[in-house]
Amino acid sequence: MKLFYLKNLIIKKGFYFILALTFSLAGSSIYYYFQAKQVKEEQIALSSRLTSLTSDFEKIKNEDQVKRNEILSDEIKNIQSTYQKSSNIYEKLLDYQGKDIKVKTLYANAIFDLSKKNYASASAKLVEIEKILSSEQIKIAAEFKIPANVPENNTAPSSGYAKQSVKTDIGTFLVDIISADLGSTRVIVDSASDSDCSNDCPVLSLSDYVSRNGAFAGVNGSYFCPADYPSCADKKNSYDTLIMNKNKKYINSDNNVYSKVPAVIFLEGSVRFVGQSLEWGRDTSVNGVLANYPLLLSGGNIAFGGGSDPKQGSKGSRSFVGTKGSTIYIGVVHNATVAEVAHVLKALGIDYALNLDSGGSTALWSGSYKVGPGRNIPSAILFVHK
Repeated sequence: MKLFYLKNLIIKKGFYFILALTFSLAGSSIYYYFQAKQVKEEQIALSSRLTSLTSDFEKIKNEDQVKRNEILSDEIKNIQSTYQKSSNIYEKLLDYQGKDIKVKTLYANAIFDLSKKNYASASAKLVEIEKILSSEQIKIAAEFKIPANVPENNTAPSSGYAKQSVKTDIGTFLVDIISADLGSTRVIVDSASDSDCSNDCPVLSLSDYVSRNGAFAGVNGSYFCPADYPSCADKKNSYDTLIMNKNKKYINSDNNVYSKVPAVIFLEGSVRFVGQSLEWGRDTSVNGVLANYPLLLSGGNIAFGGGSDPKQGSKGSRSFVGTKGSTIYIGVVHNATVAEVAHVLKALGIDYALNLDSGGSTALWSGSYKVGPGRNIPSAILFVHK
């Protein structure tokens, strides 16, 4: 009897265990079913949100800041390009002022187009102006005539001033030239500033330099950035090359320690030319130092045959300083490229020569202006009696 009771008890407990296990498994299945369903729904929701965000981003790209920034970037490029072209044309116009009303009208219209953001139209007008200026320059050079009363002479004057035509292997050129003996002449460099200057630098006329030094002759000095050039807006009348002025002050010394720009050194009774400024120290016992480029003649041989600078390759009035033995020369060769000046000075028998600034800065003085006056300048080479 006890055995039967025990057997039934075991059967009942097994039944309840199986029943509990069944309910437990069913509950777990239901739980995991709903968990999986929730995860799937969340995945669908996230996918939908991602699609929505992607769509919103595309709209922003096409309709808002991204597209606007791209348009702005293109506009900035157009502004930079047309402004640079406009600036270059304006600087050329300064040398051709008053010679062509059509050019002035076109330029005014181009500026108006720029103000209206019509970049293509402005650019087209600027291209047309550049063609006209180039054609005008060629025309002026072709029409240039040496006055009939100017003598042809391939010998530089032994002293004083002369206007003469010089015949070379590449043509005949008009030259204004001043010579002086280094035994009786002190050559100095004068500058409007007595120290380094990077912007709004002082300038003087060549006649002012002559007057304040009691000089009998002078010529404009080194290249500089004219105040009326748009590209010089933040460096008006400044220059980067080396100078030692009459006050024994070296200007632009620090940034010319390794300079490859040629220089001329005026000593007492002699002149020295160096192919690179770095070859010269900072000796203050000399009368003056001026660096510029290019070196035209060295040892009687042509040192410059042409370069990549279009300004040096165009026809114009070119200033120079040169020597032969104990004689020093300053002057201007007219209607010539820089390379042609080297041929002219070689034909005159000069041994060493350095190119100086030219264009609107060209000025030569011997008792009065022989060429110029040109614009005011930051430096000048002067002849003073000892």
